[in-house]
Amino acid sequence: MSTLCISELDILLVEPSAMQRKIMIQQLQDEKVMAIETASNVHEALQAMLRRQPDLVISALHFDDGSAASLLGAIRRLPDLADIPFMLVSSETRKEQLEVFKQSGVVAILPKPFTRQHLGSALNATLDILDHDEIDLDFYDVERLRVLVVDDSRMARKLIRRVLSNLGIEHFIEAEDGSEAIELLKRETVDLVVTDYNMPEVNGVELTEHIRHSELLAHLPVMMVTSEANEAHLSQVAHSGVNALTDKPFEPETVKRLLVQLLNQGSAD
Repeated sequence: MSTLCISELDILLVEPSAMQRKIMIQQLQDEKVMAIETASNVHEALQAMLRRQPDLVISALHFDDGSAASLLGAIRRLPDLADIPFMLVSSETRKEQLEVFKQSGVVAILPKPFTRQHLGSALNATLDILDHDEIDLDFYDVERLRVLVVDDSRMARKLIRRVLSNLGIEHFIEAEDGSEAIELLKRETVDLVVTDYNMPEVNGVELTEHIRHSELLAHLPVMMVTSEANEAHLSQVAHSGVNALTDKPFEPETVKRLLVQLLNQGSAD
């Protein structure tokens, strides 16, 4: 379990509506979060972060001087701020509007209005990203595990590595898509593949099928991280030979649980 507590989190809340800020501050306080700084637009948010780095940024979607996407982009470009967890709160439901955030390594996307359960889960996911909690495996030394991370988003790869590093994993190889991953697997030995679904050239399903049809690689456990909710796509994923599937954005605790099951079962077979 995390050694950090929700009450210790330092949060920057970026919301243009004074009424919504008041409501969300109360909701955070109900979760025992007391260190809350606020900003009403992108400029104020960046200035606040440069003065003092928060543990988490909670952001609305639209501002008078930009959007959550422009705020997130600015954060990711600044080395001192790039690793700060980011949470989006929005009533937007269109997939194409939310995809940029799912691919940018956000810790959570909450609906507006959100429930206490939504908020609690997202805050706990933030704690898991900030804290270290090494997993205990029956058949592997976690520090010797070699993991291939495949995603065309650099920020998504970075978040996956961060979550896995917090679990005690130290050795990573990265590929930008399935085609590069296939080439890497010809010369590199790995114990686990964590791959995105949507990628150019060769997608996650095609990569998994390649692994399953290879005499040398067929045993490799594959975890897929996907923002897809389409039933046909998910059925395709299930039939490709993927061992574990999790949503994007994912909860680190879910990834931890799936990894323990996946690696322990895989070694016992």
